[in-house]
Order: sequence, then structure tokens, then C-alpha cells
Amino acid sequence: MRVIAGTARRLLLKTIPGEDTRPTTDRIKETLFNMIQMDVPGASFLDLFGGSGGIAIEALSRGALHATIVEKNPLAVKCIEENLRHTHLTDHADLISGDALSALQRIASSRKKPYDIIFLDPPYGKGLEDQALTVLRETSLAGAGSMIIIEMKVDADIAHFSDLGYQVVRSKEYKTNKHVFLRRTQES
Repeated sequence: MRVIAGTARRLLLKTIPGEDTRPTTDRIKETLFNMIQMDVPGASFLDLFGGSGGIAIEALSRGALHATIVEKNPLAVKCIEENLRHTHLTDHADLISGDALSALQRIASSRKKPYDIIFLDPPYGKGLEDQALTVLRETSLAGAGSMIIIEMKVDADIAHFSDLGYQVVRSKEYKTNKHVFLRRTQES
């Protein structure tokens, strides 16, 4: 796994061994960032369920001003710290070690502005994306202009996101997973 473009281009990133995280492949990461390339420069970026930190690091490398990365697994947190140091992006990121839903509440209590881009890649099949979207809706972390991207299984149902207060703007499918792009609806 590597940084695709920007200031940290070509630098290799570490991942933790085993099945605890699912690093986004370079090919899928490149496709994702090609789709959002105009939105990243100058953006504030929130990466929930950070894994290796690869998505947030790619955003920072491509010009995001700041990233907040949330990860629960202590081994993954250490990996993210090493990757941030290796890419010289530590000063542009806040790393929160802990449960994503609790971290959202803590962030919301101190952050006054919504994030521009919010990326969620939770463990599949546990409903964590719905829980995170509910917390985001109840706080000011996701505004009307915020882009929310969820990485999920290719066959996961997305119809219910409207019931949670979000509009599906786009969905990009790959072999085994997909990226779903959401915006808050006006009523939420």
C-alpha cells in the first residue's frame, strides 16, 4: 500500500497483519480520489474507523488542510502514528484512539465547524455506519455541504439512508465493495 499522489507520493504505508483491518487497495483509493479530487484541497477531513490511516494520509498528501483520524485498535493506532511520521504529515492530523461513536461525541463537543469530507469504513455487517450517521446528524460535524463517503460491501442495502436523513448522491461499485456518497437532506 502506498500514497498515490501529492506531497507524500510513492511513500509506502504500513498495515497491521491479520483481518482486523481491510486496507483500501491502491487501485480503489486512486479511483476514489479521482472522483473527489476537486473537493480535497483545503478541506477538513474526518476518517472514522481509520485502519492504517491510508485514506486520511492520501487526503492530506493531496492538499487537505487537516485530518482527524479515529481508530479503536491499539495496533492500528500505532501503525497510523508510524505512517503519519513516515509521510511527514503528523502536524496536519489529530489521531484519536478509541471507539468511533464515542469519539464523535467528544469531537462534537469541541469542534464548531462541520467537516468538509467524512470517510467511514466500519467493519462490515455491524450497523456501525448507521449509528455513525445518526450521531453525525445529531451534531454539527456534518453540515449541508459536507460530503460523506461510506465504504461498504457491494451488496449492502443503501435505500434506508434516506430514513436517516441523508441523500445518496452517488455510488461506485467495485468487485467486492462500494463507495456510497451522501449529503444531509435539508430537513435533517
